Amino acid sequence: MLKGNLKEYIYYLKITKNLAKNTIESYERDLLEYISFLEKNYNFKFFDQVTKQEVDNFIRSLARKKTSPKSITRKISSIHSFHRYLLEEKLVEKDVIARVKKPKTAKTLPVVLNIEEIDCFIEASNGSGKALDLRNRAMVELAYGSGLRVSELLDIKISDLHLNMNLINITGKGNKERIVPLGEESVFAIRKYLIEARGNLNPKNSEILFVNKSGNKLSRVGFYKIIKVIAEKANIQKDMSPHTLRHSFATHLLENGANLRSVQELLGHEDIMTTEIYTHITKVRIRKEYESKHPRANGKKE
Repeated sequence: MLKGNLKEYIYYLKITKNLAKNTIESYERDLLEYISFLEKNYNFKFFDQVTKQEVDNFIRSLARKKTSPKSITRKISSIHSFHRYLLEEKLVEKDVIARVKKPKTAKTLPVVLNIEEIDCFIEASNGSGKALDLRNRAMVELAYGSGLRVSELLDIKISDLHLNMNLINITGKGNKERIVPLGEESVFAIRKYLIEARGNLNPKNSEILFVNKSGNKLSRVGFYKIIKVIAEKANIQKDMSPHTLRHSFATHLLENGANLRSVQELLGHEDIMTTEIYTHITKVRIRKEYESKHPRANGKKE
C-alpha cells in the first residue's frame, strides 16, 4: 500500500506538477529508500501510521551509513514534499515531518569567474577557428551571455532563435518557457556557427542547434569536457563546470546594479531565495576586494 501511494505521487509530479524527468527520478529514489526502511523495520500498511519517531529513525539510519549532510537534507525535503501531498489528499491527518530538523550543512558558494577570467575563457574558446571551435564559441557566449542551464543550452532548437530581435525562447525546468535576451556577441557567434560550421558537422537532427562531431545532439558530459579543455587553455585555476558560466552571469549582473527580481526572471528561478545566493557571492567578493586594495584594511598603513 505504501508503494501504491508513491506511484500515485510520482504520477502527480509528472502530470500535475510537470517536473523535469531528472527531478522526478531523484524524488523517486529518495522515497523508495524511505519506504523500504519503513517496510523493513515496521509493519505499516498506511502512511497515517507513521509518526515523527519513525522519520527520525530513518534519518539516524542514514547518518549511520555515513550519508552526507547534503544528501540527508535532500532526502528530508523529498519526504516532506511527499507527506505534504499525502496531507492534501487526506491520506494522512497531520504532517509528521513538519518538525523534523535538517542537519547543518556548510554553505559553499558557487565558483564564479571575474571579468578578466571570463574574457580569457571566451578568447580561448575560439581555438583555431574550425567547425567545432565555432560551435564552442557560440555555446560559451550563449551560456555566459544569457545565463542558461546546461540542459536548456543543449535543448535549444533553431526555431527557438529570434536573432533579428536578439531574443531566444528557452524551455526550463518543468517545461516552463521564458524569453531571454541575447547579447550582440552571442548573436554574432551563433550566426557564424550556423553559416560556417553547423552544416559541416552533418547534423542528424535538423532542429537541434548544438551537435557533436558525429552530428548528434551534444551531451552534458560532452559539454563538461569542452569546458574543462577551454579552462585549461585559458589557464584558469578555478574548478570550473558548465554551471560556472551561469553563476558568473548572475553575479556580474548583480555587481553592476541589476535588480534581484530581474536576475531571478532571467535565470528562470521559481523561488527568489535560490537567486539570493548570488548576493552572498557579491558581498564576499567586495569584502575580498576591500581587504586586498584598501590601505587601512587588515592593519595596512599608508
